[in-house]
Amino acid sequence: MGIMASRVLGLCAALLCLTACQRETRALTGEAPRRSETPSGQQMAGGGLAPPPVDPAGAAFEGVAFEISEGQRYYDWYNCYGCHAAGGGDIGPALMDDEWRYGSSIAQIRASIADGRPNGMPAFRDKIPDRQLWQIAAYVRSMSGRADKLAASSRTDDMRTTPPTNQARPGPEQSDTSGGEVRR
Repeated sequence: MGIMASRVLGLCAALLCLTACQRETRALTGEAPRRSETPSGQQMAGGGLAPPPVDPAGAAFEGVAFEISEGQRYYDWYNCYGCHAAGGGDIGPALMDDEWRYGSSIAQIRASIADGRPNGMPAFRDKIPDRQLWQIAAYVRSMSGRADKLAASSRTDDMRTTPPTNQARPGPEQSDTSGGEVRR
């Protein structure tokens, strides 16, 4: 194959590639498309944050004891303790108080977890399945006392390794080293 044949073949391949491409059509005149709503967590004109769109899925998780319990487990699994401790805050904000910077509804809490927040809160949308995001949001909401009192557990679901203090057996007898008397 000669140089001329390879050049003709290259030119044919380039023309084939150019004719196979379909360019998008753009309207260069007219108004820009408008956005119907501001994404959650972004600043709106005049300050304040835009609320996330109302998601009916949140109602299935809020106030349900099982979902809150699972959220408590995932809170531990995904190491939320690392920043928020047991809800009292550490390097992340406290989750047990009445002041919520980005909103206290279950949808707003989920949006904070999924999308992240400026100055430290990473986004977990692509790392945690959606159902678990809702469960963690339900648990976080219960930490502040905003969940149904009958659904929010005041204890962990871990198995006890020691008996409760009111049911503990008395310890071994101890002797008093000064007088040799035995006391209980």
